Amino acid sequence: MLKKDFMLTYKVIELGTVTEETIEDTLNEWTAKGWDLNGMQFAMRESSRRPAMAFVLFTKKDGDGAHG
Repeated sequence: MLKKDFMLTYKVIELGTVTEETIEDTLNEWTAKGWDLNGMQFAMRESSRRPAMAFVLFTKKDGDGAHG
């Protein structure tokens, strides 16, 4: 049995405006392009409960059009 080695390519999308709509739009856009959601990180403001920024992380296996 042959084992094919895959290397992951990562995509980081920075959201300067963090709303339900911007998160949904980003998830729908990049998963439709074949990227897999890897996680989300939020940068918080001390003076607010709402995040100042978000970073949405995606992965894709090399060899299947990972750049785009």
